[in-house]
Amino acid sequence: MANRILLTSHPEFSSMRRVFHVRNKSAFCTSRIHTFPQEKRMTESALARTDEMQKNQIDPETAERFIAEKRIGERIKRLRLKKSMGLVELGKHTGLSASFLSQLETGRVVPTLRNLARIAMVFSKDLSFFFETEPQSIFKIHRRKERVRLPQTGVEPPTYFFESLGYMVPDRAMDPYFAEFLPLTKEMDPKAHLHPGFEFLYILEGELDFQHGDQKCKLEQGDAVYFDASTAHSYHCAGKRPALAIIVTMHQAPAPQSVPLRPLTSTVVAGRNPGGGPAA
Repeated sequence: MANRILLTSHPEFSSMRRVFHVRNKSAFCTSRIHTFPQEKRMTESALARTDEMQKNQIDPETAERFIAEKRIGERIKRLRLKKSMGLVELGKHTGLSASFLSQLETGRVVPTLRNLARIAMVFSKDLSFFFETEPQSIFKIHRRKERVRLPQTGVEPPTYFFESLGYMVPDRAMDPYFAEFLPLTKEMDPKAHLHPGFEFLYILEGELDFQHGDQKCKLEQGDAVYFDASTAHSYHCAGKRPALAIIVTMHQAPAPQSVPLRPLTSTVVAGRNPGGGPAA
């Protein structure tokens, strides 16, 4: 090291060093000018490939969230409790330890398909059961101050006003309403209406005159009526004070009841089949 310092400090070596440094620097700069763009292109290409691979890969957090949304552990626990089965008993049927099953139900571990298949077979379920979208439990509160009071449609002046008690529920199978029936005046003309499905009406306060087809009756506080809404019906206040009621309309008709078959007989009336209908 001392010799090296001595040589570089010598005037001749110093001048030679300067000449070599200048030439070397020039060569380095020339080489750098020619090679740098190529290296830059290679670097940019590599970065682009890396970015493309990352875009095409599933984010680990997204995968974990996808698994958590399926709530596999909760589904297993519901199946187990529905059968009144303990963790130890389920472990005996599946060959899995009770501690592992406990961690599985609480979401601390994720089951393999093999283990999930064992559990599914115990409860006579297909593997798809654990991955199907669960129906969301509906829970909607309709505050009184948030409801909208609307008049009877198609009648002027209206004989009643109503407020929807289920407007926040999408695709609902029934429509509940709070209705206020006003005392009749000379200008009011109650009109019958009809619609598919069924209707239920409960009187909270006051009296109503109710007509369903050819049937007429008076409903008082505490009375209720359930009827086929496809038959023309009407209701109006029967007293001097407003009548309040809860009305529920159901869009879906109940499943048709099975009609008992008539016993077959050996005698067939000419022109008719055993069931009584026209012969084919």
